Amino acid sequence: MRILIFSTAYFPYVGGAEVAVKEITERIRDVEFDMITVRLSAKDLPQEKIGNVTVYRIGWRIGRIDKLLFPFRAARLAQHLHQKNHYDVIWSIMASFSGFAALFFKKKNPNVKFLLTLQEGDDLKQIERKVFFVKHWFKQIFTRADYIQCISNYLAKWAREMKATCPVEVAPNGVDFQKYQISNIKYQTNIKTQILNFKKDLRIKDDEKIILTTSRLVKKNGIEDLIEAIKILDIKLIICGTGVELKSLKFKTKNLKLEDKISFVGFVKPEELPKFYAIADVFCRPSLSEGLGNSFLEAMSAGVPVVATPVGGIPDFLEDGKTGWFCKVKNPESIAEKVKYILDEKNKAEVKKVTDNAKRMVWEKYNWDTIAIQIKNIFMKLS
Repeated sequence: MRILIFSTAYFPYVGGAEVAVKEITERIRDVEFDMITVRLSAKDLPQEKIGNVTVYRIGWRIGRIDKLLFPFRAARLAQHLHQKNHYDVIWSIMASFSGFAALFFKKKNPNVKFLLTLQEGDDLKQIERKVFFVKHWFKQIFTRADYIQCISNYLAKWAREMKATCPVEVAPNGVDFQKYQISNIKYQTNIKTQILNFKKDLRIKDDEKIILTTSRLVKKNGIEDLIEAIKILDIKLIICGTGVELKSLKFKTKNLKLEDKISFVGFVKPEELPKFYAIADVFCRPSLSEGLGNSFLEAMSAGVPVVATPVGGIPDFLEDGKTGWFCKVKNPESIAEKVKYILDEKNKAEVKKVTDNAKRMVWEKYNWDTIAIQIKNIFMKLS
């Protein structure tokens, strides 16, 4: 079997969708995978092999224009590759630009099966507003797909609202569980000493409590509300990630006189993230929308108590008081209340029980081996 993937980004540019494709394709070695993606930098090779995927990059490295033209250029290249490789399935990662490329290819090659994966994390109404003038075509991405795989029930509901008539199946993203176990982190000396040294590097006192958040710094992730909660809590916040809101978030931090309490550490390589989870007392991302939320699952697998909002795909894995804690949307006071509860010594036994439940749940339901088998079964249904 040979499958062609359409994706607007791939390694070395890493997000939840890119990690999912890599983890899944690495585990399905008896299928050949090709991918067409956007060439975002001059350093990116036009063609290379990454793991089990042959990657073809197209574009002039001019950002938004490359993405706008991607559906047309990708469909044309796909047609050329199909004449040589005879694809059994095309696989679109998310609906928008990749979905349009897959749709154009499908219209010319109706016998090739079309798998659509929904990984969208942005507000779905906002996505629909963006495609308003091409909404008729956008809906065809859903109606012409032969199978739709969604990473959450929230996205599965959206697929049906977009009039999908094909099978719709929920297969979530997973977590590299072992990676986030403290005992598996490669410290230079013993774990306790190295954690203390890492805290010192970040200018954090040994006994100082830490809230961690890891995310793109964009409006939908609610970091502004988390910063306001720190004013109430008066404890340390570490923010891992970068994005368009970085400047305004730093400005807000300065205005609230919280520079000594909030650290912006910038982009953190995936292999470095376990060290941050190892020093965290609470993980919080008060999202306004969320497709699933891999960072929450990573924190749970590391045994860190999680505070989140009941939006998007988060309720698939977070049950209030059983695998984590819900705070209200756009409500710094609610965030502070939940964090205080978790850090209160009187609640230590209950917090331990909840984090153990969450850890077990991630291991049982969100490991990549199980998910890869589920995705392979979808491929088999389409062949």
